[in-house]
Amino acid sequence: MKKKFINSNNMYIVGDIGNTDTKIFLLNHKFDKTRKIFLKTRLISNIYMNKHLKMLKNKSIKLGLFSSVVPPVYRQLSNFLKKTYGISCSELKNNKFSKLVKLKVNRSQAGSDRIANAISVIDNKNNFIVVDFGTATTFDVIIKNTYYGGVIAPGISLSLSTLIKKASLIPLINLSKISKVVGTNTNQAVKSGFYWGYLGLIDNIILMIKKQTKKSYKLIFTGGLAYMFKNIKKNKPIIQKDLTIDGLIKVIKIN
Repeated sequence: MKKKFINSNNMYIVGDIGNTDTKIFLLNHKFDKTRKIFLKTRLISNIYMNKHLKMLKNKSIKLGLFSSVVPPVYRQLSNFLKKTYGISCSELKNNKFSKLVKLKVNRSQAGSDRIANAISVIDNKNNFIVVDFGTATTFDVIIKNTYYGGVIAPGISLSLSTLIKKASLIPLINLSKISKVVGTNTNQAVKSGFYWGYLGLIDNIILMIKKQTKKSYKLIFTGGLAYMFKNIKKNKPIIQKDLTIDGLIKVIKIN
């Protein structure tokens, strides 16, 4: 069997373009993560990228792979990377990944980040429910080697931001876990509503998925507020920080 030739100078980038944040990882020739670049999606422009992507200069980057739920930003970013650094990029759904996961959903409507999450956890033996605490709170169902679809609920931070904007007496609040249900002031009441409300939403959706599919699952949490719900009693989750990126790395390795 011939060994695959690996040029030790080659590097790669993978990135996840979300509605709120864009994360880009620089990979070495062995596909190990060597650096993380964090961008605010709404701020992305050529001037912004010139300032924040300077570390890509003089790097021998072979290609880039992105998941994106904001197509105009992906186009702008990929055009910038090609013109400025000569990096050829592609979006996940324009790549072949049928060897890694089968889809029971409409490929054109499934979010690239959710497909990448499925690819990341899939092991062809176990079933998984992936809960991603992003701009939306999403639940994705993976049974053996197949992504079956999922649930999209309002995101926690987005819901809180909307409440603060629409209700003049609600102050700025940093969400955190709270032990009491009945708050004695506005801050406690809002924290209780969001913590215990979303805890109930999470537990109930997972229960309904199990009842409907009649299967058991390993539970994976990812995204910014995943840590807040890591000790839920009914379902013990595993927290995986860079789930979407890890799925993209699996894909870039075979393309």
